[in-house]
Amino acid sequence: MLQGFRDFILRGNVVELAVAVVIGTAFNAIVTVLVEALINPLIALFFDASSLQDALQVTVPTLLGGESTSATFAFGAVLAAVINFLVVAAAVYFVIVLPMNKVNEMRKARAGVVEEAVPAPTQEQLLTEIRDLLAQRSDR
Repeated sequence: MLQGFRDFILRGNVVELAVAVVIGTAFNAIVTVLVEALINPLIALFFDASSLQDALQVTVPTLLGGESTSATFAFGAVLAAVINFLVVAAAVYFVIVLPMNKVNEMRKARAGVVEEAVPAPTQEQLLTEIRDLLAQRSDR
């Protein structure tokens, strides 16, 4: 039992995941500053997303009745969060991911590394693999 746990912990995926979490936490500070200092002021030039949080609210009386016992559905807050997420995702993609992909492509081209496309298996090959796997499973 402990051997299996040790193998699991030392597996490459777990270590890579731990590194990704640490890097992601550190990267969060950069993204937060980028959003607060650049993206949100750009949004404010064209559209006030904070006003959506107070708009589009629907108040419904609860089953107990009365105005003091009501539930409020804030559709505007959800819409504002979705807009904010899409803008942040676009900014991260165009400011960070796309340039990094270009740099990696240029580095690979400079190193002479050519990625060969692996041809997709044919239908016959897939069916043969499925048949063989089913045959192995039924032999047990």
